Amino acid sequence: MTGNGTGDTEALREEIRRTRVELGETMEALAAKADVKARLRSSAEQAKGRMREQAAQTVARVREQAAQGAGVAREGASTAGAGLRGPVPWAAVAAGAVATMIVLLMVRGRRR
Repeated sequence: MTGNGTGDTEALREEIRRTRVELGETMEALAAKADVKARLRSSAEQAKGRMREQAAQTVARVREQAAQGAGVAREGASTAGAGLRGPVPWAAVAAGAVATMIVLLMVRGRRR
């Protein structure tokens, strides 16, 4: 031991101060765990954030797919339009003319 005992007293005071700080932090942690409303609010906020993020990703994915679908539809329409200008309409006109002739012949044949 030292002659005047001040070193032991200061060390003891410092240890008490550290213990009080640790005890305060422990009490704050326990109080946070015991505060159910705050924990539920925090969980709800986290869930909202996750849902908003997922919704934004879904919207982006749907918009991308819609844009791709629109592009495919445009290509299909232009291809179909080009096809109508080619031999397909003449074949349709010829088939219609043949069908008309057959119907006319059938109608005339019944009248006789």
